[in-house]
Amino acid sequence: MLLAIDVGNTNTKFALHDGEAWRGSWRASTASTRTADEYAPWLAQLMGFQGLAFSDVTRCIISTVVPQALFNLRNLSRRYVGQEPLVVGEEGVELGIPLRIDNPREAGADRLVNAVGAHVVYGGPAIVIDSGTATTFDVIAGDGGLEGVIIAPGINLSLQALHTAAARLPRVEIRRPDQGMALGKNTVHAMQSGVFFGYIELIDGLVARLKREEEPRLGAPMKVIATGGVASLFRGASQSIEIFDEDLTSRGLLEIFKRNGGTL
Repeated sequence: MLLAIDVGNTNTKFALHDGEAWRGSWRASTASTRTADEYAPWLAQLMGFQGLAFSDVTRCIISTVVPQALFNLRNLSRRYVGQEPLVVGEEGVELGIPLRIDNPREAGADRLVNAVGAHVVYGGPAIVIDSGTATTFDVIAGDGGLEGVIIAPGINLSLQALHTAAARLPRVEIRRPDQGMALGKNTVHAMQSGVFFGYIELIDGLVARLKREEEPRLGAPMKVIATGGVASLFRGASQSIEIFDEDLTSRGLLEIFKRNGGTL
């Protein structure tokens, strides 16, 4: 069984695949100082609810945008899986896609994994919108190549900035305003509206621009795929998102594992 670990700036996702299907997935807040021995009992207990144990795990693959977290997760694989993990971005780990950006070394591991996952599951060309600490837009060509990326602040980051920088603005829940209208009638409604509808317009506007700029060059309409921790918030509100796939990164990790000779 494969343990696929995706470390984002805010959350870390652990997922298990048995060679035929995903058997479980769990999230924890990302903490670069959390040791292997702290991760292990937490993960073992959650695996136990699914009738699984570390003894079922034979391989491990890791993708991380937090370099400080890698040491402890590598130790988790060594001690509790008994294997050296495959780490996306390290020398010798093949992605199987071209990177058509100025400096491929700058590409975050999550960008690479999402590109692989989107292409193998949905084909291309495509736009992948990943909503996390940052909101990113990856353009994937028909051959799976990463053409480029747009990076914007994430919705949680924007709300946090409003609360932190403005003395009289409270911390509010991220949600579509109950009133359903954009114009706020009180502070909470106004903040929720600005962030929620603002991000819908950000997404739909940037997708429209990318389609205008890139589809003639790529030669086909681009599918629009959303993933990430808060992507589901936009379901039914965005006019441009066609596919919601919260497991896209895990699917990419599984494919990279296979492309590097991994078997289960």
